[in-house]
Amino acid sequence: MTQDSTYSGTGKRKTSVARVQLRPGSGEVVINGRTLDQYFGRETSRMIVRQPFDVTVTQDQYRVDVNVGGGGVAAQAVAIRHGITRALLHANPDLRGALKKAGFITRDAREVERKKYGRHKARKRPQYSKR
Repeated sequence: MTQDSTYSGTGKRKTSVARVQLRPGSGEVVINGRTLDQYFGRETSRMIVRQPFDVTVTQDQYRVDVNVGGGGVAAQAVAIRHGITRALLHANPDLRGALKKAGFITRDAREVERKKYGRHKARKRPQYSKR
């Protein structure tokens, strides 16, 4: 790996899209110009973002720059994880086995079901009245 090498990956979840840049560095994660701890208040979300590095034992080898938008906080965290996974695969294809076993390569394809007419939400029916 050369010093000027940059690896990119795009991660998605629901309506969140994360564009990830991976550079050689000391393990700092910058999301939309803020650090990981500033951007995500919940420890769960921070843990989700760090998971690909924990599985592949590459914690302090890369600097991660992320541009993420859309969706909610949890979906953004999973989108970032997906983007980091794809960028790690560009950096080192040998990590594929560990990442696939952890289930990080596959995009979570579940989307919000559309609302149907005559229903309160996608499936919730109006209250039944016998009389």
